[in-house]
Amino acid sequence: MLSKKIENAINKQINAELWSAYLYLSMSAYFESINLGGFANWMRVQAQEEVGHAMKFYHHVIERRGRVTVAAIAAPSVIWKSPLNAFEDAFKHEQKVTGMINDIATMAATEKDYATTDRLQWFIDEQVEEELSTDTIVQKLKMIGTNTGGLYMLDRELSQRKIK
Repeated sequence: MLSKKIENAINKQINAELWSAYLYLSMSAYFESINLGGFANWMRVQAQEEVGHAMKFYHHVIERRGRVTVAAIAAPSVIWKSPLNAFEDAFKHEQKVTGMINDIATMAATEKDYATTDRLQWFIDEQVEEELSTDTIVQKLKMIGTNTGGLYMLDRELSQRKIK
């Protein structure tokens, strides 16, 4: 069974993962509004991944005989200054999520909750990938600068992303 402390932390994480999905869906809508369909696609796929992450946490709580409690999901931003600004926000957000997961991992290790520690390893590995993918796009956007041809090419590249 989960301790109440870990159960509460994971419930908070479920909310954070669903907020992440809202954020990326909002970013997708922003990209659609400025005719960057490939960027929009990348963010839609990311939103779907975040819902999947929330469900992995959900199932872990249920499997450990805990109680999932859902909370209100705050509205995210709806506009950004530029594609670079949006991806910088996405990268910062992924860093925040990494910190939250690391905090739960520390808590689980302290409480000798090895089942949660084991499950969290998947999320820890996933966050390395999440930070790398968003930062890679940030770095590409910085290289592109104001080059619209480069932006067009990156948009085409991002249109190829599919849900795992």
